[in-house]
Formats: sequence, structure tokens, C-alpha cells
Amino acid sequence: MAESFGTDPAGYDRARPEYPAELVARIIGDRTTPAVLDIGCGTGIAGRQFQAAGGTVLGVEPDARMAEHARAHGLPVEVATFEDWQPRGRSFDLLIAAQSWHWVEPVEGLRKAAEVLRPGGRFALFGHVFEPPAEIAGPFAEAYRRVVPDSPFAQGSGRRPIEVYQAGYAKIAGTLRESGEFGDVEQWRFDWQRDYTRDEWLALLPTTGGIAPLQPGQRAEILAAVGAAIDTVGGGFTMDYVTLAATAVRADPA
Repeated sequence: MAESFGTDPAGYDRARPEYPAELVARIIGDRTTPAVLDIGCGTGIAGRQFQAAGGTVLGVEPDARMAEHARAHGLPVEVATFEDWQPRGRSFDLLIAAQSWHWVEPVEGLRKAAEVLRPGGRFALFGHVFEPPAEIAGPFAEAYRRVVPDSPFAQGSGRRPIEVYQAGYAKIAGTLRESGEFGDVEQWRFDWQRDYTRDEWLALLPTTGGIAPLQPGQRAEILAAVGAAIDTVGGGFTMDYVTLAATAVRADPA
């Protein structure tokens, strides 16, 4: 399914929201020009934010189409999965994984993260959870069940329960702690909102995991139902976002 995100890199990049500035600043801390490795950088949304904050960023991305878009917007990228990527002796002050770590094999991923992160460096894994209003989420869920009833995504309500994602990040934090390679493990949460027009939300939905792999006709039917629902609430709405993170500091090697 990961490859489906690269079918329209420009659309993906336009539609996907940035990450809270407070998150970026907290990850960087008091570092002035940190060397940053962006794992699964996609089109470079997070990477560009860390560049703007003073970081020297290198992206690693398995999809060549996404990588090319990131390069065209100023982010150096090497095409590989993180597991297969070759550090060639390079090390970094910060490792970030923005909504990408679930694609990485966890045991090999943590081993390599510990290999390339300098002692005292921070490893940060983070991502968004969004909560559409019930007036939007309900028609979306109904249309999804009708169009793709056998999909595991069809069992949901159209909203993403924050508690489920918090539990997921708690599990990641536990894995970091148990690895013995990292200390000062923390979980962070940032609550924020963003206003969406009908067109903006219909542009974002195809970049999400439940919609991206569908056939064009299936996507069109679901988007039509969501668009009609947005029309009933005046053509736009306010989205509640939560950005969750699990972070850890590289321990000094024994």
C-alpha cells in the first residue's frame, strides 16, 4: 500500500498539513545547526520544516517519485528503505520519522537508528490524528462501508479515536525504552485546529491510507458523499488535530 502514496506527489504535498512549530522547536532544543536524518521523508513536508529551523537535513525515502518531489523542493534525498540504506559512516544529531515508522521493520530499524544517532542525539517519531466533525465523519463511514465493505477500514466510524493512537505511541515509547539503546523516553501531545474548505478536504482524503489504494471509481463515490456532507454544513468546517510523538535520547555506548 505504501507505493500508492507516490501516484501524485505534488497533490500529496499540497494537501498534507505541516507539523506544529512547537513540536519542531522542542525536538531541536538548543541545537543551532543539527544534522537531521528524515526517515521515510515522503515529499519532504517535515524535512523542510527542520531545514527552515536551521537543520541540515538528509531524507531517506523508498519511493523514487516522492523523493524526486522532495529534491525539487530543496531536500537532499537518498532512495532506499531505512533498513537497506547505507550510512557510510555518517551520523546525525536528530532522527525523525514523520508518520513513517510503521513501514520500518522495528528490530532492524531500532538497531540502525542507534547506529547512526550520535550520543545525546534525539530520536523522534510523530504523526497526526484528526477528528472530523460527526456531520462529516458519519457520511464518510457510511459511504466507505457501502463501496468497500470488506476493507478493515470499513469497520470504523470515520473518526480516529485518540486513545487508540496514544496507546500506539505508548507502545513505541516502551520499545525504545526496552531496547537499552535510548534513555529519557517521553511522549508528547500537541492539540491544534485547522479550517478546511470542501475542496481542501477532498484533496487531502485521497492521500490517506484508507482512500489512496482504492480504484478511481471507488474513490469518486466516497468523495462525492463527503463533498455533499460538507455542503450541508456550509461548504467548510474546522478540523480538530492532535499530533502525537514518542521521543528518546541516544544513550552513551557502554
